[in-house]
Amino acid sequence: MSMQKTVGVMFSFVFIIFGGLCGYSIALYTEGFYHSLSQMGRMTNFLSLILLGILLGLTVAPPFTRLALRAVDAFALSLQRLSVQEVLMGSAGLLFGLIIAFFVNLALRQIDFSSIPAVGTYVGPFLIVLSTIFLALMGAFFGSRLVFIHSFAELLESGAGQRNWGDQRFVVDTSVIIDGRLSEIVDTGFISGTLVVSRFVLDEVQAKADSPRESDRLRGKRALDLLDSLRAKMTIKVEQRPYPDLKTVDAKLVKLAQDLKSPLLTNDVNLQKVAALQNVKVLNINALAKAVKPIYLPGESLDIQITRPGKESGQGVGFLDDGTMVVVDNARKKVGREVECIVTSLVQTASGRMIFARYAGTPSTDANEEEKESETTQK
Repeated sequence: MSMQKTVGVMFSFVFIIFGGLCGYSIALYTEGFYHSLSQMGRMTNFLSLILLGILLGLTVAPPFTRLALRAVDAFALSLQRLSVQEVLMGSAGLLFGLIIAFFVNLALRQIDFSSIPAVGTYVGPFLIVLSTIFLALMGAFFGSRLVFIHSFAELLESGAGQRNWGDQRFVVDTSVIIDGRLSEIVDTGFISGTLVVSRFVLDEVQAKADSPRESDRLRGKRALDLLDSLRAKMTIKVEQRPYPDLKTVDAKLVKLAQDLKSPLLTNDVNLQKVAALQNVKVLNINALAKAVKPIYLPGESLDIQITRPGKESGQGVGFLDDGTMVVVDNARKKVGREVECIVTSLVQTASGRMIFARYAGTPSTDANEEEKESETTQK
């Protein structure tokens, strides 16, 4: 049984007891109005009011349970955004505020509010509850602010030019972990702070590591090794929220990013679109790699390894380190060689960028090479 169901059963039980007691109290209060009823009629009145209270308790329990769980989740999320120092100082401030409230309430008990018509008997208890809540919250607030004042003083001493990026959190998708480039990006300093790895993402990676397929097993083991190596470079937090109401891992990741108010790291284009529709910031490593590709302008020269012939006559095809295809005119006979070429044009396609170039070799050099090739063939 999940925690939510357990809490729901507990709340239902409490509300059933409370509703039954309320019905019994109302039956006792109204007993004097039914002197003419027989003993059986009074018993029926008691039972009907108790059953009515139980039914009302069952009706109120589910929405109250959902409200209470949301309040607890919101409180837990707010605590997660605080540092350990803020939580400890806030708790100390809360205790100090309760101590002050105790002495204030002793003074309030000495005041007689009974002279106030109609509501005099309720003013004293109301003020005691109000002062307790107010002073406790004020103590917690000022306690947590003491950490801020201390941090601000340290900042002034060390210099305002330094900025701490350690509190930034990133929710990680399975595709990013399996991709393997995350460690190199962390080394460059583009990403720093805390990586939030959910339990269901770890389960996916573990399933790949235990897969009977060789390729999936290698990817899963590499992903686990990547997480292990990242522990020395930045903080890794394993998030245990299961989100049982959501069926897919993508939906759970988007919900987790929303709850933590953190960007989502992914290479999945479909997940990126779904997250963007729900106002979740997405960082795509493929988009980053595409953005940092070298830009070659027409007229610039580059060295390229010709790997295969092109579709058109005389063309040779090579690839840059980032996978960009380069189509070189007059380089068909240079397959397997590294040649110098001149960029003529750039074309952006749906699959990526293509570079068109022409072979920069001189006609005399080409003629000499063709002559040597023909002599080699004759021999």
